[in-house]
Amino acid sequence: MKTYKKLFFDLKSFFLLWSTQSLSTLGSAMTNFALVVWSYQAKGSALTTALLSVCSYAPYVVMSIFAGACSDRWHKKTIMLASDTFAAFCTFMVLILLQSNRLEIWHLYILNALNGLMNTFQQPASDVAVSLLVPEKYYQKVSGMRTFSNSLNTVLTPVAATAILMFTNMQTVIVIDLITFAAAFCTLLFGIKIPQIHANDEQREGILQASKAGLQYLKKHRGILDLILFLAAINLTASMYNAALPALLLSLHAGGGNAYGLVNTVSGIAMLIGSIFVTLYPTPKSRVRVICNTLLLSMSTENFFLAFGKNLPIWCTGAVLGWISIPVMNANMDALFRSYIPLPIQGRVYAARNTLQFFTIPLGYVLGGFCIDKMFEPLMAQQTFGSILTTLFGTGKGSGAAFFLFLLGILGVITCLIFRHDANIWELENKTKPL
Repeated sequence: MKTYKKLFFDLKSFFLLWSTQSLSTLGSAMTNFALVVWSYQAKGSALTTALLSVCSYAPYVVMSIFAGACSDRWHKKTIMLASDTFAAFCTFMVLILLQSNRLEIWHLYILNALNGLMNTFQQPASDVAVSLLVPEKYYQKVSGMRTFSNSLNTVLTPVAATAILMFTNMQTVIVIDLITFAAAFCTLLFGIKIPQIHANDEQREGILQASKAGLQYLKKHRGILDLILFLAAINLTASMYNAALPALLLSLHAGGGNAYGLVNTVSGIAMLIGSIFVTLYPTPKSRVRVICNTLLLSMSTENFFLAFGKNLPIWCTGAVLGWISIPVMNANMDALFRSYIPLPIQGRVYAARNTLQFFTIPLGYVLGGFCIDKMFEPLMAQQTFGSILTTLFGTGKGSGAAFFLFLLGILGVITCLIFRHDANIWELENKTKPL
């Protein structure tokens, strides 16, 4: 009991920030889910809906480096309050346009781009704020808790948003989003004090010059850079998987909308279990080994279960194996970064990381969709019954996606094995924090 009391005392400010921000994130995620449903019902186009995500990601990837410099120079609490307020204003504008029956898809593109721009500033400020509020010995537990809340939101968002839409309307979803924002805003404004890092000579540099600091740090510390490139390569494979999954499950006879929803739900539950495990588990002797092993487990299982599986139990088993270790990887990666990267430049380094690590995601979505529609589905349609490919991956629509997932599994395993032998990454096992 004394241990838990001390834990609560040490992390009191973090608990307040984490709980209210997680609630606000759930509200925002429900709004985004509802808007995706609205846009697809309005236009009936998957591309139109996908562009909503592209508009959010584009400013995030392009502007992250500059936002990181601002994050290190400005007060973290001010950045978070301003970014959240602007995002809430955009949500309120959606409510006004919807209520007046004037909402158009191009409105959402603009508002999503603005929200993405604000998130570019908010994300590194929030990451550094956690480092300022949490003693280093709790980094892994805190990372596990943040992963837990993200996983829980992944599970709850479609369920809660669908239920609200079924019994009320989209305006109700948006009002709930605004209420959760108000709770998080007031808690941060009045209940949490985030320490300020005193400015040094680097932080007095111009924005453009300071923006280069994150990239220069990564160039100098190749272990961190190679680890980020490892994640960028994994994100490319994972985003192609995300493009292939609905093409597979919604097309097969044993699949359909319910199967697609259940596989995603099982993935979220698996991540919840992994989050609880990493929160309670002690610090490992080798974080690098944990990162490499968990990613290898994920890449070497789910894609193959989906490619060769013919029924829902096999697909769900693959989902569990593919996602249960991801929170463990994320928590150890986050703890390693927080322990290794000096606080005064964490914002700039995190921002550079966001640009390098996440630019492959929209690329993977486009590449995955193109490969399935233009290459693999036509290829499988040309195969004769009883050929090697039809025997392995079946016939008809969805067989091309199965073949593509098989190749993604091979690509993922090769990626893990290549980076596992990267000497620069293993040098991070040195416990000495660089200056």
